[in-house]
Amino acid sequence: MNNKKIDFRTDLADERRNLYKKANKLENEIDGIETQEDVIDEKIKVTKVNVLNEKAEEIIGKKKGKYITIDIKKINLLTEEEKEQSSNVLAKELKELIGEKVQKKEDILVVGLGNSEVTPDALGPNVIKEVEITRHIINYLPQYIDENTRPVSAIAPGVLGTTGIETLEIIKGVVEHIKPKLLIVIDALASRSMERISSTIQISNTGIVPGGGVGNTRKEITEETLGIPVIALGIPTVVETAVVVNDALDIFIEKLQKDAKSNDYLNNLKEEDNYEMIKEALIPKEFNFIVTPKEIDELVLNMSDIVARGINFSMD
Repeated sequence: MNNKKIDFRTDLADERRNLYKKANKLENEIDGIETQEDVIDEKIKVTKVNVLNEKAEEIIGKKKGKYITIDIKKINLLTEEEKEQSSNVLAKELKELIGEKVQKKEDILVVGLGNSEVTPDALGPNVIKEVEITRHIINYLPQYIDENTRPVSAIAPGVLGTTGIETLEIIKGVVEHIKPKLLIVIDALASRSMERISSTIQISNTGIVPGGGVGNTRKEITEETLGIPVIALGIPTVVETAVVVNDALDIFIEKLQKDAKSNDYLNNLKEEDNYEMIKEALIPKEFNFIVTPKEIDELVLNMSDIVARGINFSMD
């Protein structure tokens, strides 16, 4: 029996794994994938997905490597103390990945992908504004900084539509000139769940393919293309209309099931992933938009703050 292939339209490895298992009605873990889940508290959960071989890579469409998702509930209602805790959780996971690739004082370049003029795509440039830059101080004013400080530099290269230059080409030029030992790249992602919008952080040690989740794939930013390790950090800020309709249908069915628990049709419908059917209905009318919440401005600012602090904390 052939396993069902999926048009994932999500950048999240954990989400792709769950979608594949649901579509193929798998009880056990996918062959070649290891997972670990840690509940930090009632608002924060960390899930680690390790893609171990080429078979698993092909199944979920993600390169071999480590994918860590940090789910943060009700991000827009977090207190300052809860934001700090979220940043610390991110810093811990990021620091471990950094430590696997470079030594304590080796140079790191942080790159914020995206368009600062488009709010759902502005995560990267926003984070760059808050990252603590040290490379120039170490080079020109070493007497004013601790001798154990890691050299950190950062750029926000913009997007092809406003620069006329592929993002990879800009990054490659900077990497060749300043020769960092590791790259941390930040980008907005796409998801297949409304709940994950601006409430999930994914970190991976495999690099990134910008625009992959929304069908606008650009040249990949990876160790293979740059010659240095790349850690990718992203947050979903958009979903397709089909995702919204599918999630809304699930919610509607759950409501109906409370009054019609014996209705086999509704029960079976709830078990199916209706994304593809809904998408097929929307595409001919060009209604399969990419959408984002009305409060995206506040959500992106909150997540930018958490991510920037997490990066800064991880550089110690």
